[in-house]
Amino acid sequence: MDPAGFCGQTRVIIVAGKGGAGKTTVSAALARMAARAGLTTLVVDVEGTSGLPAAFGRPGPLRYDEVVLSEAGPGGTAQVRARTLTPDDALLEYLEGHGMGRISRRLLSTGAVDVVATAAPGIKDILVLGKVKQLERTGSADLVVVDAPATGHAVTFLSSASGLLDAVRAGPIRAQAEDVVELLADPERCQVLLVTSPEETPVNEAVESAYTLEDRVGVSLAPVVVNGLYAPVEGIDADPVEAAAAAGAFLRPGEADALAAAARFRQARTALQAEQVERLAKALPLPQLHLPFLFTTELGLTEVDVLAAALADGVRRLPG
Repeated sequence: MDPAGFCGQTRVIIVAGKGGAGKTTVSAALARMAARAGLTTLVVDVEGTSGLPAAFGRPGPLRYDEVVLSEAGPGGTAQVRARTLTPDDALLEYLEGHGMGRISRRLLSTGAVDVVATAAPGIKDILVLGKVKQLERTGSADLVVVDAPATGHAVTFLSSASGLLDAVRAGPIRAQAEDVVELLADPERCQVLLVTSPEETPVNEAVESAYTLEDRVGVSLAPVVVNGLYAPVEGIDADPVEAAAAAGAFLRPGEADALAAAARFRQARTALQAEQVERLAKALPLPQLHLPFLFTTELGLTEVDVLAAALADGVRRLPG
């Protein structure tokens, strides 16, 4: 499958994963891959703490208004845009759009949103998801990528609409919830892409979240992304002394032992990762997309492009 076709299967991709698994990084790589395939992509941060601008070498933080993070595609015609989307901002826009601009800021300043949220759990999530639905309907971007909360909160975030349908019988909030449920249930409009790392706990959480999302939300699941895999190293099992002699290199005292220990550690980690990838495949019947571990503490556009290319390679191996 080509990357443009993969990204064109749906209009909203919600990226969720355990904290630390690389959810925001994958969101950036996905957006960059889509842009390089010629699709303008909007990344939406719903927590207000995204490191997305830094990944593209742009100043942060993100704000409610869209900013352009990068350009790609033929002649730079496809963009990666980004914005943050908080409940307060969404409510402010909603009230102003319904002729209540005078009272909207007063409601926010007095904490009325928190009072309503306590009385009707899920209302904040509905405000955000309702705005995502609006962005999808306007079609201002070919693809909307939502950098969702970590999986534990993502299930609550995505199931909020169904919960409000049971609690609210009529009115604009119910109408909004119905629209969100309709969006989440249509795979041509919305899919969830889960991100995990090849470790026992993240894999367990990814499997549990996948089945919970299908059962409670009815959302369609995209391939699962396994992030941070060690690449194979040719000759890693070679004897350091023999390898040094063959290369005409000189090893100082203790270096052969250190190299052998490092090689054993790398082989053990690679084996453990392979075991977890296999376990994930058995527990969760979804295609997998593998991303390499980047041995750097800095994440910039160069690194995002490396991951975007790896993501595209994995997509091309998916059945069409």
